[in-house]
Amino acid sequence: MSHDISGFDPADLTATERYKLLIGSVVPRPIGWIGTVDVDGVRNLAPYSFFNVVAGTPPTVIFSAGRRGRTAKDTLANVLSTGEFTVNVVDEDLAAAMNLTSGEYGPEVDEATLAEIEMTRGAVVAAPLVAASPVRLECRLVRTVELDDPPTNTVVFGRVVWIQVRSDLLDGTRVDPFGLRAVGRMAGSGYTRTVDGYFEMERPT
Repeated sequence: MSHDISGFDPADLTATERYKLLIGSVVPRPIGWIGTVDVDGVRNLAPYSFFNVVAGTPPTVIFSAGRRGRTAKDTLANVLSTGEFTVNVVDEDLAAAMNLTSGEYGPEVDEATLAEIEMTRGAVVAAPLVAASPVRLECRLVRTVELDDPPTNTVVFGRVVWIQVRSDLLDGTRVDPFGLRAVGRMAGSGYTRTVDGYFEMERPT
């Protein structure tokens, strides 16, 4: 069955129109709940859905941080000053708290305290971890890539230097996706449960 297709030149769209098209088309997106700390010890915790793992060897993740005008957001500023961050997987139980930390807060605000989230120190990095997160990645900055000039977004590449997974989710190094119960990001205010509608297909040999 054929369908009509609408085409768009991104250059002809406003920034909002481009954003809406992309976040509505690329779904669901994993959520990287990024933990950082500034040089004065103030913690920051914020979710990013422009996030993914991009390599197993070397173990590498990326996330893209937008800017407030020409000013780096707190997460990016902390990563650039300390060279470290954590990625905390958001499960269904943590979704509401994660949403609270997505607000626009000043650099003096500790989002974890605001959302009443228990944090813990990393095994390898000083950046904080969400204690209740089922999977936590400790990362060191590899490089950043600025998008546009002046930059509108900065892509952060991080090397995973330590991995923590809740033991009941593990079979060796395989993680139980049903027990993990991660949530994914849709468009607008939408989220999705990753266990709904799960199916498998064997890759051709």
